[in-house]
Amino acid sequence: MDAKDMKILEILMKDGRKPFTEIAKELNTSESSIRKRVRKMEKEGIIKGYIAVIDPSKIGYNVVALTGFDTDPQNFLMVAKKLCEFEEVKKVYTSTGDHMIMAEIWAKDGQELTNIIFNKIGKIEGIKKVCPAIILEQLK
Repeated sequence: MDAKDMKILEILMKDGRKPFTEIAKELNTSESSIRKRVRKMEKEGIIKGYIAVIDPSKIGYNVVALTGFDTDPQNFLMVAKKLCEFEEVKKVYTSTGDHMIMAEIWAKDGQELTNIIFNKIGKIEGIKKVCPAIILEQLK
């Protein structure tokens, strides 16, 4: 990884669909050089993939909650993996700090979030505590 690779990553993180020709022009190099560098970073696992960033409210999900989960230590990984199975759970992280597991949950409204947390996720064996925090506004 050199400074040019870092700049390519910076550009792609802002716009993953930016054409290699435009990146090459911006970095004053050839399109083939950019293509080779990107392919190498993909092969090495530096670039894991490309995704569309969705505004949940535009597709009917008006409640997004960052939710902390505490578990029994022996069930920690099992609970994290089980959370990944729920369609409403968009991201799952294991963490240190206030909670062992953090998850991003999308729901249509508060009632649906309550149902997801208490009637679906809350029934996973080993969960000791669930702490949802509803996101009011994403600034960055």
